[in-house]
Amino acid sequence: MSARADIVPVFVPHWGCPQHCVFCDQRQIAGREERADEDTVAQALEQAAALPKRAGRQLAFYGGSFTAIPVRRQEALLEAAQPYLSRGVIDSIRLSTRPDAIDSAVLERLRRYGVRTVELGAQSMDDRVLALTKRGHSAADVERAARLLRAGGFELILQMMTGLPGDTDGGALETARRLIALRPDGVRIYPTVVVRGTDLYELWRAGRYADNSVEDAVRVCARLVPLFERAGVHILRLGLNPTEELSAGAAVAGAYHPALGELVRGRIWRDRAEALLSEAKASGSVELLVNECAKSQLIGQHRCNIEYLKERFALEKLRVRTAALAPGELRIAAPDRKEAGC
Repeated sequence: MSARADIVPVFVPHWGCPQHCVFCDQRQIAGREERADEDTVAQALEQAAALPKRAGRQLAFYGGSFTAIPVRRQEALLEAAQPYLSRGVIDSIRLSTRPDAIDSAVLERLRRYGVRTVELGAQSMDDRVLALTKRGHSAADVERAARLLRAGGFELILQMMTGLPGDTDGGALETARRLIALRPDGVRIYPTVVVRGTDLYELWRAGRYADNSVEDAVRVCARLVPLFERAGVHILRLGLNPTEELSAGAAVAGAYHPALGELVRGRIWRDRAEALLSEAKASGSVELLVNECAKSQLIGQHRCNIEYLKERFALEKLRVRTAALAPGELRIAAPDRKEAGC
């Protein structure tokens, strides 16, 4: 599946975007200032050609609404990739766009140029949230575009956000359910970050928007991730990719953390352990058994999950050990049984 392919990224920040969403500054988010042209595409693909190729490789246009760019410029960028597609340097092309910039004619053009994967910025399936964030499209537009893409044989990636103005944990869960119903191949989950210079930054400064903290994002995403995983939807990204600009102060508030995905995975394991210990009426000293690949997530960053669970259940001691268990399995060790582990 190309959602897992090696990616050759080319950035077209804000290009084609008819709206100025309150949360968005693609130049700071992507860490790129200039829009790509044909030379940019060729240079990126020449560099890719010099590297060993693994299972698959895609050219990916990120940062703007590609199918809303003037058609002649779209075609020029796609045409620049054709020699590399013919030579097998890349296998296909992926791009990001808006739900209201998809129709049958657009899809025919994309198919002609070897585009296989389309990422739609849904962000929310609540029309009130979409209006407050100035997205300029509706939830119905997302559903229509997703169905066209699925019917056209394209791979579909959906993007959603949490913590937007007017949104709630319950609203995010409902967005996830409605996105799952569209049968995407993958999803990106982006908790809202307040970026300096955006309209959302001004709302936040004026006290008209209460940002969602890292803890808020971890809490809701720990409920979202299992929904997508149970539905077989691959999660490509959880949280903004760290950039020098964001880390240097452009991210002034909200859920910006370089290891947000790891925090969320740790919270999922903490929630599972809490339910298990509660059901077992745990007390005294307890050993939890888990597959080796999940041990660090269960312990949590700086042992935060261990400390939380010890306090929550007034435990004298809580130890995590590895055992020959399935990757998602979690058990309490029998008091009189010696389990091999570390």
